[in-house]
Amino acid sequence: MATDNSPRDYLDADSPGKSKLPSGLNVLTILTFIGCTLQLLTAIWSYSKAQSNFDGREKLLEQMSSGTMPSWAKSLMGDPNNMIAMITKSYENRLPILLMTLAAAALCFMGALQMRKLKKQGFLVYAIGELLPFLTLTLFIGTFSFSGFGFYLSAGFALLFIFLYSLQRKNLVQ
Repeated sequence: MATDNSPRDYLDADSPGKSKLPSGLNVLTILTFIGCTLQLLTAIWSYSKAQSNFDGREKLLEQMSSGTMPSWAKSLMGDPNNMIAMITKSYENRLPILLMTLAAAALCFMGALQMRKLKKQGFLVYAIGELLPFLTLTLFIGTFSFSGFGFYLSAGFALLFIFLYSLQRKNLVQ
């Protein structure tokens, strides 16, 4: 007796015994996959540009102090001395920073996959992945990296997504 099972039979989310993925959780996980991809590309880009940023740090300091840089750009970069120290430490620790950033992206991705399967442990894995880059900055660059617009933007997104995922925890069952 032959069975005629189509792939649709195996992939149908509305089949009995399977919970349907809530739309809010679906949107969050898709945005997380996009964010993980951007984080991966940014990590590789930062690693590849570390040498040229290190070589051009004196030119950057000169631009910041001479007035050729607009004031709004200076305010986004923070204190010039901190910026130079951050560029130097980023160059010196570029490999560990790359590895930790890749690990953080992988944790976020795995956590989102688990939450798509409605597993509660995915939230914890995701939250660790979101907070790991801030630990990495503290360990390898120092606390002066917690200044400037970029830090506040990334911290805001991380906290926003952790908060939004925490609202979806009621949909996670396992």
